[in-house]
Amino acid sequence: MSENTQVTFPAATGIGSMPDGDAREAARTVTGSLEDFPHLAELPARGPGADMIGRTAGMLVELYARVEPSGWRLSDRPGRDTRRAHAWLRQDLDALEEFTQGHEGDLKVQAVGPWTLAAALELRNGEAVLSDPGACRDLTASLAEGLRLHVADVRRRVPGARVVLQLDEPSLTAVLRGHIRTASGYRTHRAVDRQIVESGLREVLGASGPGPTVVHSCAPDVPFALLRRAGTDAVSFDFGLLTERDDDAIGEAVEGGTRLFAGVVPGTDAALSDPAGSVMGVRTLWRRLGLRPGLLAEAVTVTPTCGLAGASPAYARQALAHCVRAARSLADNPE
Repeated sequence: MSENTQVTFPAATGIGSMPDGDAREAARTVTGSLEDFPHLAELPARGPGADMIGRTAGMLVELYARVEPSGWRLSDRPGRDTRRAHAWLRQDLDALEEFTQGHEGDLKVQAVGPWTLAAALELRNGEAVLSDPGACRDLTASLAEGLRLHVADVRRRVPGARVVLQLDEPSLTAVLRGHIRTASGYRTHRAVDRQIVESGLREVLGASGPGPTVVHSCAPDVPFALLRRAGTDAVSFDFGLLTERDDDAIGEAVEGGTRLFAGVVPGTDAALSDPAGSVMGVRTLWRRLGLRPGLLAEAVTVTPTCGLAGASPAYARQALAHCVRAARSLADNPE
């Protein structure tokens, strides 16, 4: 979507991953708990190909990857690992389609963004794709095309949905700062120029077509300004990792119409406070920034702090329901 268009989103959603490996149960939980804003569940507990890197590698066009002891590595042709990734994704999409019959409204899909993928995927020599600018460009183009096809497939399966594309970029800040280690572990790859990073993100975000976009990172120091320039409609983050250094960037994002997906509900089993207590920090931030309380419901979507893959199934259901109740509390009592 256009950088200048303010996009509205429902009040609560999940990040992506869910516990265990039952696709139908995960789809039932997500659609039942998040009726206004469900998402395609990711189930990494099933193993290689269902993990975030393997799933996204399986979406690439004319690039393939296989599992090595060190991780996912580019290969010359599709093999067993690629076929497994495709099978897991089809299973998850079939389950989602079953439980979203008649759904009208937002529906979120997730994939690893180009820079975290470039930091995680290895070239044939064992070094990260990040080490080769040409390989990074090829990977970005392949990912953008793969995501265009993926989003189109979801639109066909759930024709009433507005498909929201989320890019997961937990390694983005490390890429920008030159903190990604080489294969030997003794050095780090050079920092990637911010304009190149921004351009790559913009290209992949464009795969959403007319649909809105989100960039998610549960790492510290999310580069809000860069993500906004790249054209994302929303930034998703772990609220607990914010510091007052982020205040200006947050304030500018809100005033510029960027939606905040605030991760305030723990992603692993924990005692949950009352819904109002979960969003108390968001209200405090709003007062500190001098923002209008009535803007809260328009600017914030409540989420878990990160994916729920490490949670128990019972807690995952509780956490998603808690996000909905916390968002309702924020809207009903913004002060």
